[in-house]
Amino acid sequence: MGFVERMRICRLLARVVGSVLILCSWSAYLEAFAAPADSALLKAKQEAEAKGYVFYTNRDEILNKAKKEGNFRGLIGVAGSLKPLAEAFRKKYPFIHVEVQTLTTVDEGQRALLSIKAGQTKWDIARTTPTLYSEWLPLVWKVDLLGMAEHRVLDIPPQMIDPTNRNVIALGSRVVAVVYNRDLVSASQLPKSWEDMLKPEWKGKKFATDINPAEIAGLVPAWGLEKTLDFARKIAAQQPIWSRGSTRSVAAVATGEVPLLLHGASHSLAVSAQRKDPRGVLQYVLLEPVPVRFRIEQAILSAGSNPHAALLWLEFMASSQGQKLMDEHEPLVASLFSKGAAAEQAIRGKKLSLVSWEDNVQIENWVEKLTDAYGFPRGSTK
Repeated sequence: MGFVERMRICRLLARVVGSVLILCSWSAYLEAFAAPADSALLKAKQEAEAKGYVFYTNRDEILNKAKKEGNFRGLIGVAGSLKPLAEAFRKKYPFIHVEVQTLTTVDEGQRALLSIKAGQTKWDIARTTPTLYSEWLPLVWKVDLLGMAEHRVLDIPPQMIDPTNRNVIALGSRVVAVVYNRDLVSASQLPKSWEDMLKPEWKGKKFATDINPAEIAGLVPAWGLEKTLDFARKIAAQQPIWSRGSTRSVAAVATGEVPLLLHGASHSLAVSAQRKDPRGVLQYVLLEPVPVRFRIEQAILSAGSNPHAALLWLEFMASSQGQKLMDEHEPLVASLFSKGAAAEQAIRGKKLSLVSWEDNVQIENWVEKLTDAYGFPRGSTK
């Protein structure tokens, strides 16, 4: 073998050895960076299971189980957007047969709860209404939505999920708005703060507020209970027009029967009513701190037959597509944690009074105390 040939073989061997070394180094590099992620996911699974929660580390496993189930039945906390959501979900997951029904009112929630407790109906998802939250929780499947959202197994904003009861999600938000008739309330009269409504010119049947203080309770996270109670007493001393029912009260503002509705309207209802107002007199303002509450709470039921298809439904409702459909057809009820949602845009840059998941369990107690501050028997708000 000649010298040139030996040199060519040596160079070839050097290339082979170099390539092997590069591949080994790259493999070690990938392992170094992949290991922590896998380790964190496995740790999250172990921690969830230690607390009795189900935790999946792979979305494909959820998808495959959902395909085997092939069905989904849900009591959903939306009305106008229910049909568009179901149609879009079927298009995305054609192998799942969908049957959904609206559950939005307290009375509907009570009937559904009693029926499910009695084993008379079999649903996969139900709306865990705040006033019945503690009664719903024992009926809910312990699946770690929060952990899987945090680790991107499910594409859900983690802020939508209850951090204590990690299997409940709120897919919408309620932003409190002050609604007024621009023909009856001048720009100079329009309140710039909540305290402006305590001025003498607003005393004596000059504005309406709902007899149920659930909306004013939304100020407690920012103000504290004592300041909110004091404000409620002073509002009652203004001798307002006591109203009941958001839709009816907003309609009274549009017709000029009431100049301004202080508490009792949401941002979504105000905008919806504006769109139907032919004269354009109905207007609204968001006073700071803006009270914001979660709404459209949903959870997967333990007695359901299709829990994995239900997981895909919750993920879809929390997605940008699902949230957009809710904003378009409900309207404007999507979560403030959904980027670009109407609520998120409306409150952007404003000081909020957010009723958190931790605060949510106190709402009933706050309402009772505020009812006393208004001077009404508690039974009249039920």
